[in-house]
Order: sequence, then structure tokens, then C-alpha cells
Amino acid sequence: MSRRMLNDRQWLRIADLLPGKPTDKGGRAADNRRFVEAVLFIARTGCPWRDLPADFGNWHSIYVRFARWENGGVWARVAEALSGEADLEELFIDATIVRAHQHAAGAPKKNGGDQAIGRSRGGLTTKIHACVDALGNPLRLILTGGQVADVTQGAALIAGIPSTAVSADKGYDSDELVKTIEATDAIANIPPRSNRIDKRPVDWHRYKARHLVECFFNRLKQFRRIATRYDKLSGRFNAFLHLACAYVWLL
Repeated sequence: MSRRMLNDRQWLRIADLLPGKPTDKGGRAADNRRFVEAVLFIARTGCPWRDLPADFGNWHSIYVRFARWENGGVWARVAEALSGEADLEELFIDATIVRAHQHAAGAPKKNGGDQAIGRSRGGLTTKIHACVDALGNPLRLILTGGQVADVTQGAALIAGIPSTAVSADKGYDSDELVKTIEATDAIANIPPRSNRIDKRPVDWHRYKARHLVECFFNRLKQFRRIATRYDKLSGRFNAFLHLACAYVWLL
């Protein structure tokens, strides 16, 4: 059975977005396709790097290259380039919790950073905040600790993305966020909390499409390396997220 995830059409869409050319000295782009397939295998199965099948190559060399591409922002650039095809008629925002495995704990807290791991009812968790377009494709992701409220990242998720409407659940019902959305001439389609005196009108027909962001999270968690966080560093985990987003755009 083939371990590969990318067909020829999908590979051609991203081949020119990756570093180097096959003719470059030093092997910067040596067999880029096999390398990307190796990282996709890790993301899909959630296995340790050491358990990578030998036909992908030396696991340590692949990890070092993966980390180098993450430090260089390659994975983020690929996902961003593919999102240029987005349908911005409407935006949907939400967040989901990911359980952090015990191996994800213990990274040095440099400069006061917490590596986007916090404590909530489920123990050590990471929260993925997401903004998707009108077709349910990812536009922006933000990582925080699991205890961080969804609404705190609402403005950052939609910043600089033009749209006619933003839909979210009542967890995002905030005067400040609503004003931020309306300042961009977009409709804030967010149900009001039960304790609000003045209830905002809600377009429930438009709100039904909010399931698209939930469907995106379901797609994202088909990658076992994302459904459970094993990476100590938020940058490494974020790289897998960008790779998964790029794959969603390729479907």
C-alpha cells in the first residue's frame, strides 16, 4: 500500500513554492517531494520521528530539514500562497481545544513564553483559533493556551481580511469585537448572550453556514499529530498546522 498522500496535480501546485531547485548545490531541494511526503506521514500518523519508515530517508535529516523550513517560514508561506484562492464573501471564526501529550511539556520558557500550552479542565491543552472563508478553507490560525477565552483572539483572526460578514457563536459576543467588525463595513452575525438587555438581530439563515468552521476542525484533527499535541515548541506544532492547512487547500 502506498504511503504517499500527494498526487501529481497536488504536487505541481506547491512544487514551485518550496525552497531551492533540484540543480542547486548542497542538496537544498534534493527530492523535495519525498521530503514533504515524509512530513505528511508524520502529521497523519502522529508517530515519533524515529519511527519514520526507512524508505523516506534518514529520520534525523528529515527532522532537521523540517525544523529549518519552520524557522525560515516555508510552511507558513506555502499555506498563505494557496489561500490566495479564498472566497472572502463571508468569514467564520471559532476555536478548538487540543490535548497536549505529557511529552509536549517541559520546553524552556524563553522570554516569558508559555509555548501555547495552558491548563484547563482537560489538563495541559492548546487552543487553536481559526478563521475560515465562505467555503470553509483556512485563512488564519492562532495558537494560545487552552484556558484563553475565544473572544480574546477574535479581532486578530479577522484583521486585514476584507469581507461582508463575520459569523461566530455567542462566545464572541463582545461590544469591542462587534465594533471592530462593523468598522470594516462588515456585518457582525453573532448571537447575543442571554444576559444582554438590547438584543442584536441575527441572520439565522447565514448563521447556519457556521458549521463550515467546525468541519474544518474535523479535517484538521484527521492529522493525529494535530489531534494530540506532541511537540514541545509551539513553532513546530504551528508548522504541522500550516502543512495541514496547505493540504486542505489542495483537496
